Amino acid sequence: MTVPPGRDRPRRPAHFSLAAMEAHGGTSPGPAEMTEIAHQSAAAVVGAGRAARDPVVTERLVALVDELGLDTIASLWAQRPAGSLPGALWRLYVLREWVRRSPVTASREYATGMRLAEANHVVAGVAEPPGPSELKALVDAILTGVYEGDLAVALERAAAFCRVVSAGRAELAHDTDRSDPDQGHTETLQAAAMLGTAADLDRAAGAWRHGKLI
Repeated sequence: MTVPPGRDRPRRPAHFSLAAMEAHGGTSPGPAEMTEIAHQSAAAVVGAGRAARDPVVTERLVALVDELGLDTIASLWAQRPAGSLPGALWRLYVLREWVRRSPVTASREYATGMRLAEANHVVAGVAEPPGPSELKALVDAILTGVYEGDLAVALERAAAFCRVVSAGRAELAHDTDRSDPDQGHTETLQAAAMLGTAADLDRAAGAWRHGKLI
């Protein structure tokens, strides 16, 4: 995909969300239309970023949630399967948003997990010690890789990051369980969910390498 002259920066869509379309007298797209919109928008975002080869464009795409809001991104991509391009992008942006909103928790879970998942820590590539700033830098670097590097590698780094966090959550859940079994159970489920996200991202990486991530 090429970027037309004068369009080196992606513009914010005027009516990107369902609420915005309805507010302007439009009607909500049906399921088939939403599926098409999800895949076309994901392909357009990734294609524009990889074609532009412009750090300014990449920076804006990495911060896409900051500009559009997580709810808007969710309305486009959250319902798509993990093995699809919009589904993979959704998971990457959710990870970035989580780290940005809960950097202390993220760094605590990661620091705990890195001792238990050393190989995944190496793949993720977090600077040490893995504090809040280092984790924020990592998730931005992963998304930068989507637009400037090997997208499969970016997905695999994200998967490795999730496995380290999952290991940390599970370990911390054991400690919590001694004083608050209900909360410990919740944290264990959250660790399992993060492990599931890691598997989703690995599948997406494999699909990209085989030309099937669409």
